[in-house]
Amino acid sequence: MSEEQKQYLLRMARRSLEASVRGNSLPPLDMDDPVLASPGAGFVTLKNKGELRGCIGLMEAVEPLCLTIARMARAAGLEDPRFPPVSEEELPEIRMEISVLSSLEPVRNIEEIEVGKHGLRIQRGYHAGVLLPQVATEYGWSRIEFLNHTCLKAGLPVDAWEKGAEIFKFSAEVFGEEDL
Repeated sequence: MSEEQKQYLLRMARRSLEASVRGNSLPPLDMDDPVLASPGAGFVTLKNKGELRGCIGLMEAVEPLCLTIARMARAAGLEDPRFPPVSEEELPEIRMEISVLSSLEPVRNIEEIEVGKHGLRIQRGYHAGVLLPQVATEYGWSRIEFLNHTCLKAGLPVDAWEKGAEIFKFSAEVFGEEDL
């Protein structure tokens, strides 16, 4: 993605969050850019003073990337079940990070997983958990710790990845307001 496209997505995500917190509808989206109008998967992460404040995403590219990011910004602010909805007073303190995701690839050998490059999705039955590539780096996890924590996020036993759970990897283009 170009710097201009990244900046557009960050501005649009910010406007979407602010409009949603204030009870307004999503702002109009730019569907003229072929990259932004193409189906895309992504996550929006919100932080307040460096602490996680919300993170929601869509793993499959089923709608235009700009719409995915707009909807995920809204959801991260209002629908992350781990946190109360973002208040209007908090908006100036919130910093956004966007992760535009590649397609999921099945992992046949855990040696394929590169910490810091790949995110993980682990699933078994109705249980599924996702951790973005930057999470393992932020916590200084090894490959095994990354797999274990993704299992826990899925609500599975820590060693489910060794006992038949499906493992998928993906990469992400990550950029945030702090990068501007």
